[in-house]
Amino acid sequence: MRKLLAVLAALAVVVGGGVALVLFVGAGLSSRPQAAWCQPGGASIVVAGVPTGEVAGYSGEQLHNAATIVQVGADRGFDPWGQAIAVMTAMGESSLRNVPFGDDLRGVTNPDGTPTSSVGLFQQQEWWGSLEERMDPARSAGLFFDALGTVEGWRELEPTLAAHRTQRNADPYHYAAYWSPAVAVVAALASGSAPSDGGTPADGTAPDGGTPADGTVPDGV
Repeated sequence: MRKLLAVLAALAVVVGGGVALVLFVGAGLSSRPQAAWCQPGGASIVVAGVPTGEVAGYSGEQLHNAATIVQVGADRGFDPWGQAIAVMTAMGESSLRNVPFGDDLRGVTNPDGTPTSSVGLFQQQEWWGSLEERMDPARSAGLFFDALGTVEGWRELEPTLAAHRTQRNADPYHYAAYWSPAVAVVAALASGSAPSDGGTPADGTAPDGGTPADGTVPDGV
């Protein structure tokens, strides 16, 4: 478990336009590039339990939805890097709430002028799948992971860019503010308990993307 949490802490080190060298902080572990441990077939995070408290500003239903995302990623063989990207994306899209609406409520339209049809954790439009699929947390997560897996070189991309190329949203850096909270949530799900300090992200910084649990309308795709 110590090695696992060390890996999760290392996920938070992202700088500039790409992924920096990440440090494995733990006895007997040496520094190595991100790509050395984010390889196909790497060990997935398995949910040990859903914390009853708050983690990085998220709690209750939000953490249960994050647990579903992480478990679907494990079932599909995604490593912790991919699982954290998925949680980050859902944070940026819906604040980890399975909402039946999206940016259409604010008059946002597609490039061709048609109303958007975004719903669910990942704010997926109708071309992603049926309404039933998009409103089911596990199935919508599966749709996301399937699409992420088709993005060429996604493991080598900055997390927000991997999410952007999967979601095809307007702002490539929309998700960047949610990376640290996502890492903290995945770490908490791996251990089954919330941090004793009430949810400080794994890299010691507070989320800078607003209040994730404020119930605002998500970014949408």
